[in-house]
Amino acid sequence: MSLPHAIPRPLVRLNQWTILISVILTWLTGIEEILAIPLVANLLGVLCDFNPIIRFGKLFLKKAPTAYIPEDAQQQKFNSSIATICLAGGLVAFLFNWQVVGYVFTTMVAIASSVAIAGFCIGCFLHFQLKQWQYRRKLKKAL
Repeated sequence: MSLPHAIPRPLVRLNQWTILISVILTWLTGIEEILAIPLVANLLGVLCDFNPIIRFGKLFLKKAPTAYIPEDAQQQKFNSSIATICLAGGLVAFLFNWQVVGYVFTTMVAIASSVAIAGFCIGCFLHFQLKQWQYRRKLKKAL
């Protein structure tokens, strides 16, 4: 299965909201397993190009997917990788009763998802900086 070139923005927002709500519910209830929902979904997205949250949300799109503002699939995969690391770190830390570490990881992913919902994608910025660094490194080697 090939990765699409673009993902409609409402589906990306749904994934971001799912991450944020899962983290908040984990903080409020103390049920760490809630983090497994976005963790498994994003891990499947990274490894298998199948995010069940996005696939489920696609059922509720009112227009054709191409009618929405597109989000780059490669950047979203990079963002999902970061979210997966933070969610996994938070879940493992909470399961081992390392509360401070768990809150650090979940706070990072909650901030990133809420800032992305507000309109600035931290992961996209990091992805751009990484690509710039790779380009400059490649250019330097060519000289």
